[in-house]
Amino acid sequence: MTTLSPTVSMADKVALIDSLCAKARILPVITIAREQDVLPLADALAAGGLTALEVTLRSQFGLKAIQILREQRPELMTGAGTVLDRNMLAAAEAAGSQFIVTPGITRDLLEASVDSPIPLLPGISNASGIMEGYGLGYRRFKLFPAEVSGGVAAIKALGGPFGEVKFCPTGGVSPANIKSYMALKNVMCVGGSWMLDPEWIKNGDWARIQECTAEALALLD
Repeated sequence: MTTLSPTVSMADKVALIDSLCAKARILPVITIAREQDVLPLADALAAGGLTALEVTLRSQFGLKAIQILREQRPELMTGAGTVLDRNMLAAAEAAGSQFIVTPGITRDLLEASVDSPIPLLPGISNASGIMEGYGLGYRRFKLFPAEVSGGVAAIKALGGPFGEVKFCPTGGVSPANIKSYMALKNVMCVGGSWMLDPEWIKNGDWARIQECTAEALALLD
């Protein structure tokens, strides 16, 4: 496992996020309910074209899933989502996370991540949240929940005062609106879970997940 130097600058971490999002285009938001689903689910997503995975810490299996993927699927880019405080940040780092995503921000978490070698994509829902992170060097944010927070119109408006900022809208993104989001110059990728129907995962319908994933990416071609 490659460990980033603790001297990684904020500019370097912005570049890492840009590279990740350019490759991903769609960042699947994954919540693991059973440990045995980790590898077949990741393989189905990868076969469909998604090789950057956000594994949320919403379940007891989140950290273990990240460890498994880093050890057994090192070719994938695996990060931790739903990171809420510096303790969860430290646990995600220890599990091998290559990037961190949060649903919102606190000053404490933003400051803790400045000192981390792993890039953070902080969640915001308005201009004030952007300004909080901006002052610490953050230039890439997750807009969450995107549709509730104004969607495409909000991102267009935020592009005025925040010309350096780019977004990964998540929450309400779907096949019906993904092209509208990705057409914006200040959107670098989107997050979504529509290709991860819980029934498909429960039934082990990996082929269906692969097909839905491929169809989602085909919308962007």
